[in-house]
Formats: sequence, C-alpha cells, structure tokens
Amino acid sequence: MSSKPDLRVLVGRQEIEKTIGRLADNINEDYRGKNPLIIGILIGSFVFLADLIRLLEFPLDLDFVRLSSYGAGTETSGKVRMALEPGAQIKGRDVLVVEDIIDTGYSLAFLIDYLKKKEPASLKLCVLADKPSRRQVPVEIDYNGFTVPDEFLVGYGLDYNEKYRNLPDICILGEGE
Repeated sequence: MSSKPDLRVLVGRQEIEKTIGRLADNINEDYRGKNPLIIGILIGSFVFLADLIRLLEFPLDLDFVRLSSYGAGTETSGKVRMALEPGAQIKGRDVLVVEDIIDTGYSLAFLIDYLKKKEPASLKLCVLADKPSRRQVPVEIDYNGFTVPDEFLVGYGLDYNEKYRNLPDICILGEGE
C-alpha cells in the first residue's frame, strides 16, 4: 500500500475553466464559418478537449491520435511512436491539434511533421499547458493556456503511470510518489 501522494495545486479548476473560455473565444474567432478537423492527442488531452469543444460555436469533426514517448517514469524516451493514427481525411482540411501539455516538444514535432505531409489547408496547435524550460525541439503554439514550471504535473488529464488523470486541478506531484 503506497502512502498518500504529495500533491500541490498549481492551477485550480476555476482558473482552468476561465482559461479554456479564453482559448475557445480565440478559436471561435479564427474558425468562424469553417468546419475544422480537431485532433485530440490521447490519452491526456481528453478532459481538456471535452471541455473545450463544448464552447466552440462552429461545426467541427473530431478525431484522435495516440502517441507515446514516455515509459513508466517521468522522463521522455525521446523516441516517438504513433499507436493510433487519425482516421479522418486531412488533405485540404483546416486542422486544429489539441494537446494537454507540451514538454520537450518531441511528440508534437513528430505529429505536426506527420500531419503536414498529409497536406492540410491549415494546421494549428492548442495546448493547455506549456513547459518551455524543457523544450528540446521547437514547436509553434497557436493557442496556449498556461506556461508552467519545470515540475511533474498531474490532474485534469495529466498522469503519472496512468494515475491522477481524474483530479479536477493541475497539481505538482512531489517526491512522495
């Protein structure tokens, strides 16, 4: 039996809700009159994506990809693989990728490169949390929720070994886990 985890709230649920509203306002302005394909990156983005799309005021199509670069720890392996490819047609579409957090940039750079080869009409990126201090590969973020410190974060879809995704706040996971 493990002891109680050391969790400290970094971003509370009210601030998350307000930030998602701001992101949705910006996305609504940019995609008004369009029918974009929104691609969520599983598993982490599903909580953020669900809340975000309920605030979007235009028709949209939804698809998912699943990428993996983490093992059973807190450090990326640097090698990205696509476990689930998008099933939707990308060529000629306005595509918006939605991700929970960008850290080193390896996964998102891999996905952006993959999608560009499919010839979308446009390609933009929306992330809930950006951790620029860890960036190894440059990635352009079009819609950024928060800039976060170099801490291991859990909650609101973010996990550690598949735990803590269900927390309503974004928390810093301390050394106790």
